[in-house]
Amino acid sequence: MWRWNQTSLEDFILQGLFDDSFNHFCLFLLIMLVFLTAVSGNSLTILLICADPRLHTPMYFLLSQLTLMDLMHVSTTIPEMASNYLSGKKSISFVGCATQHFLYLSLGGAECLLLALMSYDRYVAICHPLRYTVLMSRRVGVMMAVASWLSASVNSLIHTSILMSFPFCGSRIIHHFCEFPAVLKLVCGDITVYENTVYISSIIHLLLPIILVSTSYGFILHSVIQMRSAGSKRNAFATCSSHLLVVSLWFGACMFSYMRPRSQRTPLQDKVGSVFYSIITPTLNPLIHTLRNKDVAKALKKVLRRDILI
Repeated sequence: MWRWNQTSLEDFILQGLFDDSFNHFCLFLLIMLVFLTAVSGNSLTILLICADPRLHTPMYFLLSQLTLMDLMHVSTTIPEMASNYLSGKKSISFVGCATQHFLYLSLGGAECLLLALMSYDRYVAICHPLRYTVLMSRRVGVMMAVASWLSASVNSLIHTSILMSFPFCGSRIIHHFCEFPAVLKLVCGDITVYENTVYISSIIHLLLPIILVSTSYGFILHSVIQMRSAGSKRNAFATCSSHLLVVSLWFGACMFSYMRPRSQRTPLQDKVGSVFYSIITPTLNPLIHTLRNKDVAKALKKVLRRDILI
């Protein structure tokens, strides 16, 4: 038993996304540029929502939580990967890998749930505007955010504890960073039962939110069709389009990464999927919300004008 524990607690080899070639050095610089854009964009969005009183509504409170998740998500993996690349270090400790896996999975799960709850907020705003302040009070918004963070963290803690308790064998090489598909490949023995459990969990955390999003937007579309004013229709579509675009990007990438059997995965596909929803999506989200949202854009212009006057 001691031998098994000692072996399991050995460091993992973290290959990362880059090698020592010039092309990969250019790719590293590009990824760092995207990372800085993601950090700046998400931080700016949070500051704008906190600074502008007009954005102190349940909708923008939920948006600030989504932005915080994106900021933490991109900060969970890229700094470690950049540090290893620059220092030439290729290993990550067992505890470090488990921590990265827990944060990665909990943030991803929380974002899935929050995106679904944000679609309900849009449904209430468009289909029941007169009852919005009652159905979507600040207290309800806080409860939605807490439920997303808490349920995803509990789910991640359970899966991380189970996954990291399995014996690992072979080279212990992780191709990019410590996320679920990459770590699962290193497990020894037959884990079919656990894989089926994970598949069911993925259905709950991906398909159920997608069903809630689809149902909410089905009712929204029905209400928009019945609107007589062309201006009201444009406002409704403008309000929902940014959220719907973010939902499509996020859930599409997550389903590609987590709902395929282990036998159908390749290292390249895992890398592409991971880079997309851990780097690209958190970078695009603040740009989508800022450029397509009039209230956030107005808050940004207000801050810029104030800085110019100063």
